[in-house]
Amino acid sequence: MKHFPARTILFCLILFAWLPANRAVAQRFNPAEVARWRQQARQITIIRDTWGVPHIYGKTDADVVFGLLYTQCEDDFARVEANYIDAIGRLAEVEGESALYHDLRARLFMDSTQAIAQYKKSPAWMKKLLDAFADGTNYYLATHPDVKPALLTRFQPWMPLMFSEGSIGGNISAVSAERLKGFYTQTRSTSWLEHDVFKQDREPVGSNGFAIAPSRSATKNALLLINPHTSFYFRSEVHMISNAGLNAYGAVTWGQFFIYQGFNENCGWMHTSSQADSMDEYLETIEKRNGKYYYKYGSEWRPVQTQTVSLPYKQGDKILRKEFTIYRTHHGPVAGQQGDQWLTVRMMNDGLNALSQSYLRTKATDYASYKEVMKLNGNASNNTVFADRKGNIAYWHGNFMPRRDTTFNWNQPVDGSNPRTEWKGLHPVNDIVQVLNPASGWIQNCNSTPFTMSGSSSPAKSNYPAYMAPDAENYRGINAVRVLSRRSAYTLDTLIAAANDPYLAAFEELIPALVSAYQTVAANPGAVSPAVTEAIDTLRTWNRCYGVGSVAQTVATYWGERIQRLARNRIPAGQRPDQLRFTAIVVNNTTAAEKISALNDVLTELTRDFGNWKTPWGAVNRFQRLTGNIDETFDDQKPSIPVAFTSSAWGSLAAYGARTYPGTKKRYGSVGNSFVAVVEFGPKIKARSVVTGGQKSRPDSPHFTDQAALYCAGQFKEVRFYPEDIRQHAEKTYKPGEE
Repeated sequence: MKHFPARTILFCLILFAWLPANRAVAQRFNPAEVARWRQQARQITIIRDTWGVPHIYGKTDADVVFGLLYTQCEDDFARVEANYIDAIGRLAEVEGESALYHDLRARLFMDSTQAIAQYKKSPAWMKKLLDAFADGTNYYLATHPDVKPALLTRFQPWMPLMFSEGSIGGNISAVSAERLKGFYTQTRSTSWLEHDVFKQDREPVGSNGFAIAPSRSATKNALLLINPHTSFYFRSEVHMISNAGLNAYGAVTWGQFFIYQGFNENCGWMHTSSQADSMDEYLETIEKRNGKYYYKYGSEWRPVQTQTVSLPYKQGDKILRKEFTIYRTHHGPVAGQQGDQWLTVRMMNDGLNALSQSYLRTKATDYASYKEVMKLNGNASNNTVFADRKGNIAYWHGNFMPRRDTTFNWNQPVDGSNPRTEWKGLHPVNDIVQVLNPASGWIQNCNSTPFTMSGSSSPAKSNYPAYMAPDAENYRGINAVRVLSRRSAYTLDTLIAAANDPYLAAFEELIPALVSAYQTVAANPGAVSPAVTEAIDTLRTWNRCYGVGSVAQTVATYWGERIQRLARNRIPAGQRPDQLRFTAIVVNNTTAAEKISALNDVLTELTRDFGNWKTPWGAVNRFQRLTGNIDETFDDQKPSIPVAFTSSAWGSLAAYGARTYPGTKKRYGSVGNSFVAVVEFGPKIKARSVVTGGQKSRPDSPHFTDQAALYCAGQFKEVRFYPEDIRQHAEKTYKPGEE
């Protein structure tokens, strides 16, 4: 009998163990391409630090993009896939017929045919990155046959062109799917009316960005706060390093291949959601002749463009299809109807420029080079707060900005038949609302008006067309100006303290209004209970600051939510008041008796749910992460952590949107502070960061909730940016496919 070396026997055992998985891989991918991916993977090194953050090294940028997508899939493949299912308009194949109009909306503005065409005309450097995106994701699936995608078994290089700015949905999320459904199903219902999201209870989303100039810095180095407010676990923390000059650290939206909000060794950028008017609605006058539609433009009638699309949707175990005839004018797709007129939507529709700008800015070296990249005009939904190591701080309000005739009200749909409503090209970057190195020494934007961004050094509203910055002030903006104005010299520690300032500016008007209502109602003997009197005394002496031990915050928050629900139904038709105007409606459009009745109901609710209305905020407001699923579940009987900060609706700079869930009495967070970082741009980068929970989505990972305690306390970890620090704090070093 022939004897085989032990090494040969071991190899055979490994081979037999690998074959079933290899057969699964072979069904998805060609062995030759898997071999090619494996070869590229050998050029990539991933170092996971002690927080699980991946530092991805490669010879080329494409190598790093390959490694980035691989690590994202390792950390949360479900979210990577979900973002692309959404972006490419195939959600109904997973969620069923109810998502058809979500998919139709996506197809109206960008479909795979357009994305493929843009991929084909992409410059060579971009094609390499797009190919690396697909290869890295597919290599993960090839080496993890146990992963079962919900829909996408293969990723294509054109997909990122449909998801190019970093915020999934982008501007199309502002287009009402209900109104669109009303038009394309021809069902006259409330969906034919303007979809007014303000009349729903919802947590405000957005972000905060602060920049501190050397004149206000203790070290004379510029500082930057990066503080996006998103749904939890929406972005991951990563570090991308290539031999071709890429060295960027920050937050990446799952499935994207660029640092969306972050910094490199020379500069940093923070994006906040913008109300800068970068899209318009047109009312089209329509006639039907011989079965065809025409729209009026000037003195002529033009044929409406039509296209038949067949959208798949899941029903039980089957995939069915529904056909739609979609309509377009030269302004854009038809997305609704107002009276007898059709409503079209025009917006930026250039995925290649948007994606190019998103990537190239991560390699900017200073203010001048960052501004040069902005000339691509590919950012339609964000403002930018900026700082660099030369000491510059800057702000731009929006970027993609159509030039328009200012005699029209662009906050409303305009007459599509009037040629004067055409866009007249784009405003150059120098035209848009901005500031560079303001005398105040600081910049803030909290999704608020740019005309208070730097205190007395802010731009003048009168210098700009109204459509450039219709954004209103909000309570975070008010608090940010107050906080940044009061300190002469900032450090990373005091910048963190500013980002966590506990003052809740919205209650400056609401609590006095409640106290005044109490004085009116209590003038009648026996009209109020002793509990209401005690609660009013508690609120009257409250400093308007959040804290885990604050009973006043609990009572104020529950009462504020209840009285807002009552007032929301009294908003005049057609109005969408901003936060400050809504507070005025709450104060003025509810009676004293209603205010006190709402407080009495709150005390009853708290006593019922927690045994005593004198319940501290930290006992109510909790952080919990149990499953890591996109739709998380919550359980009062399982461990959770108290959280002091609260909804940004009240002015909380550190935002935490929480609510009760089926079966819970406590409130659990799901939106708000996500990736948060502070950066100092000195001779060497100094930075700290924290994410919601942890880097990994699997409950069995040590990095599932290892940052939760820091996050809930408003504390940060040290960022490992330089090779020596990364190596010293390395937990694991490997190559894709060999972990």
